[in-house]
Amino acid sequence: MGMNSSSVKEDFVLVGFSDQPNLEKILFVVVLVTYLLTLMGNTVIILISSTDSKLRTPMYFFLTHLSLVDICFTTSIVPQLLWNLRGPAKTITALGCAVQLYVSLALGSTECILLAVMAFDRYAAVCKPLHYAAVMNPRLCQALAGVAWLSGVGNTLTQSTVTLWLPRCGHQWLHHFFCEVPSMIKLACVDIHANEVQLFIASLVLLLLPLALILMSYGHIVKAIIRIKSVQAWRKALGTCGSHLMVVSLFYGTITAVYIQPNSSYAHTYGKFISLFYTVVTPALNPLIYTLRNKDVKGALGRLFHRARDLGL
Repeated sequence: MGMNSSSVKEDFVLVGFSDQPNLEKILFVVVLVTYLLTLMGNTVIILISSTDSKLRTPMYFFLTHLSLVDICFTTSIVPQLLWNLRGPAKTITALGCAVQLYVSLALGSTECILLAVMAFDRYAAVCKPLHYAAVMNPRLCQALAGVAWLSGVGNTLTQSTVTLWLPRCGHQWLHHFFCEVPSMIKLACVDIHANEVQLFIASLVLLLLPLALILMSYGHIVKAIIRIKSVQAWRKALGTCGSHLMVVSLFYGTITAVYIQPNSSYAHTYGKFISLFYTVVTPALNPLIYTLRNKDVKGALGRLFHRARDLGL
């Protein structure tokens, strides 16, 4: 059995927001500005986390990985989206679609696991402060980051390959702005019930399981905070966890709506707008959330600007 010829030769048409041409013009500007903010904000996070000695901690190690994932994730989607928003051409080559599917799914899955790993790091920081350095040692941090990346790669190799093998009988109109599993399996001209079950199981494992681990970590954190009598310690614990909790809410709140109920009318009607949020908006907000609420990052930014000024840049 080989990949059917139609799936190799035919370009796909990304319908996207073409039914609302006036909205396309506004979206082009919004997406472009947001993408530039994503690139700039996440690059700064990577730069200060890797050059500032005060930020050489597990939290910033994982934050660097999150920023790298966000840059690559949006870059796998946004350039094609901008091209489609700016003019009448809405096509993407079969190869381009396959690459986008593999890369975006790998990175989206990696982010799910990475956010759970970061929740465990926050749990260790708040609940095991005296043993934090021993628990979150460099070897464990590298192993956890590796697990996140490997999970993403493993998931996309399975799901994307199965999706691309589905016979489509010439169907090429994709009612989305990028090549994503839930919308691509709808193009198949065979019974896709097994694929929907597989997608649901994969979503449970890579979305709901990490989310359950995040909630468990925060359950322990809340219990630990309640036992703390010091107001200063309360503030420190909330400051430590607040940024991560906000990022988790934004990312999981939108992505679960698309992947956990891909067949519902809600997901079908608003799916493109929800997807726009977790693919374009959230990666731009992550650096802002972490910098606006964080004295360490603000201090590191100040030191970076001073160094740049001293060098005459």
